[in-house]
Amino acid sequence: MAISVGDKLPDVNLMQIGEEGPEAVALGDKVKGRKVVIFAVPGAYTPTCHSAHVPSFMRTKGQFDEKGVEEVICVAVNDPFVVKAWGDATGAAGSGITMLADPESEMTKAIGMDFDAPPAGLLGRSKRYAMLAEDGEVKILNVEDSPGECEISAGEALLADM
Repeated sequence: MAISVGDKLPDVNLMQIGEEGPEAVALGDKVKGRKVVIFAVPGAYTPTCHSAHVPSFMRTKGQFDEKGVEEVICVAVNDPFVVKAWGDATGAAGSGITMLADPESEMTKAIGMDFDAPPAGLLGRSKRYAMLAEDGEVKILNVEDSPGECEISAGEALLADM
């Protein structure tokens, strides 16, 4: 069953590349007592993710800061090496967006946002969404009907809903 407004985010581990290589990042620690934006993409370097979704949050990062958002997090069902390289290539990491990998789809499955699209070579991926969470509770959730769309999950749309 998919997560919805009012639900609590699961306490699962995501991954990032740290000073000494791959390291676990507890989602529960990231969201506890904090106001955060989380957006997820079907895959690093995929067309809509690369040219529309991530850039929309790069453009709006400062506006989220002004609204008291303490962290903007991008989650991709890829390995942490790919997610780090993608964050560097897009400039997202340099703009202050936290790039986290969900390599085993642990978070994605726990919140019911997983999907498969074999014709595109996408298996076990995340639906495209954006959410605002406060102290781990989902306050706003915008999920796209199709992974190739980036309308209601774009940074501008989430800002308009706040």
